[in-house]
Amino acid sequence: MNDPSRPQQNVLQALISPRMQGVFLLILTTLALATGAYVSKPFLAPVLFALVIGVVVAPVADRLNKTGGIPRVVTGSALLILVIGLLLVAFVLLEPLLTAMVNQWPKIRAEVQAWMLSLAEILRGIETLSSEIEETVGVSDDDDSAADIPTVMDALWLAPGIGAKFFIFAGTLFFFVLTRDQIYALAGRHEKALFDAERVVARYFATVTMINIALGLTTGIALTLIGVDGALLWGLAAGVLNYILYLGPLVMVFSLLIVGLIQFQGAMVLLPPVAFLSINITEAQFVTPALVGQRMDLNPLAVFLAITFGLWLWGPIGAIVALPLTLWISVLLRKMTCPVTRADQGINLITS
Repeated sequence: MNDPSRPQQNVLQALISPRMQGVFLLILTTLALATGAYVSKPFLAPVLFALVIGVVVAPVADRLNKTGGIPRVVTGSALLILVIGLLLVAFVLLEPLLTAMVNQWPKIRAEVQAWMLSLAEILRGIETLSSEIEETVGVSDDDDSAADIPTVMDALWLAPGIGAKFFIFAGTLFFFVLTRDQIYALAGRHEKALFDAERVVARYFATVTMINIALGLTTGIALTLIGVDGALLWGLAAGVLNYILYLGPLVMVFSLLIVGLIQFQGAMVLLPPVAFLSINITEAQFVTPALVGQRMDLNPLAVFLAITFGLWLWGPIGAIVALPLTLWISVLLRKMTCPVTRADQGINLITS
């Protein structure tokens, strides 16, 4: 006689089997880590950003220490000052561009409203939808739109938080460059894998930096020929945003579309974003594959998910560090699990 409770017992045994327990433990651990990373964003974001920068500049400190005999403290301090200086220069150069975008917001909104009115006229007739569109997005030019612009008091409230993050970034970068060898030595037999992964990320970052510089210059020249105001600054923005794969170029296209709405009329509105998109597609489809090739050896879906997850988790800093961090982890795991594989041949292309 069949026991009716037997199927339920089988299901329960399957759920409490060691394999399922391991799966549940993995899910809970992943959720806990993601929650912890999100909650600790003010601390982890500058720390990871500093570690990624440190991985890139640490080989330079090694070379200066070995060839020039320069003490590690001096090279670490010099690299820290150099990195902070470059970040400040980029911010100072891009600040007028951001300010101009904020100041042009009423005009941008008016242009968007005009486009929506035209679209409404084509689809349903301007007489039936004009009032609804005006209620939704239409606001007169004499409103208090400037109220959304941050004030000096807002900046003062934000200053302590920014200062703390800057202090965390600077301290982490300096002490990582200073004590990197001791930190890696703690890994024991995996010390060489850490150095190999670091070298891969550094070479990749250097290659991408050269590509982004060329992209920025080309974009600046193209926008200058078109007649876009602040074309060189837009070229700088294109080079910086290109570190964020997929999302950075999308932001540039949208921003240049707004620039076209402000400065041009008719079909010329689309010329700035189309020009940049053409340059970016050429870079992404021909230049980067030719110089980088299969060096990353990462699945495009994994890259996209890593960048979007980093953006959601830690904002723009997370989007920037997501790809180097993913590449570093991928290479490290390969070196630790299978030291001599076909993947190493691809890695040797970078390190050679």
